[in-house]
Amino acid sequence: MTDYGIDLSHWNTVTDWHAVRGNNITYASIKLTENTDFVDPDAAGHIAGARSAGIVPGGYHFARPGNIPAQVGHFAAHLERHRLLSTPGALAPMLDMEAPELRGQANSFTAEFIDRLRAATGIGRVLVYANLDWFTHVLRPGQWADEDVMLWIARYNGDPGNPGWTHPRLALHQHTSTGTMPGIPGKVDRNATMTGWSLAALTLDGTTPAPGPQPSAPVPAPPPGPGGTYTIQPGDTLTGIAQKFGTSVTALAALNHIPDPNRILAGATLRLPGPTAPPQTRRYQIRPGDTLSGIAARHGTTVAALARLNGISDPNRIYAGNWLTLP
Repeated sequence: MTDYGIDLSHWNTVTDWHAVRGNNITYASIKLTENTDFVDPDAAGHIAGARSAGIVPGGYHFARPGNIPAQVGHFAAHLERHRLLSTPGALAPMLDMEAPELRGQANSFTAEFIDRLRAATGIGRVLVYANLDWFTHVLRPGQWADEDVMLWIARYNGDPGNPGWTHPRLALHQHTSTGTMPGIPGKVDRNATMTGWSLAALTLDGTTPAPGPQPSAPVPAPPPGPGGTYTIQPGDTLTGIAQKFGTSVTALAALNHIPDPNRILAGATLRLPGPTAPPQTRRYQIRPGDTLSGIAARHGTTVAALARLNGISDPNRIYAGNWLTLP
């Protein structure tokens, strides 16, 4: 099973994290720091938003030449500040290796950064990100990639999980820098796990719980509604549940006395106002070679309807791996 995610910095704006989660996004690596002094101003908001929607957050550091101990200390402090070391299920921290001025010292820098980060934080798992050129001509993972280091390659070919380069520790493929999805205006980097790798393998403790506050005691189930009941699963959103059961967020919130539709708790039981059997086809994952007109024809709808429903500004630009909501 492929797990899909995104990576973000202050260059990205997210307007609806639940819509992002509804697009089958389960993790987000978020820029925290750069060099020895820069702090991404949007990091806190991105992390809180991801957690609120059940998306597993993690932090990354953009490397620059210079004082490695100071860069590690700067990064580690902000990982701790955002509870990305102590919260169960946090995505492993990522070292972003792409600054051109680092090419001549890339391998010694990476090895020392990993060693010092482990010593400073007590964590083992570390992600190292670079593009295809760096992995083929600059970086030598055999010098520093042990069994707890995972590689993350950027190659924008629109073919998730098939970057055209292999390595036993290659876990993630950033397959586009111009991805689109509901909830994020503009373009966003999209990522997919490689065959044999899962989200659990990318987290610090090998688990994938729903981030954010969990109920301190079991939530009592309401009496069954006319459409039966549904137990909320980790990562669920009210929007997704409403889609699944052919109803609306408003109807679910009213029937279950939910004051804030953006806050639901895993383990709680919802009364359903309608039939419990979900429609057979409501979502479609775009495959390599697909066109929006072809998808529309296969599913008995129109390009205009698909574009409007999924917030697609240019119907001629769709990307393999993205999910479409079908009318």
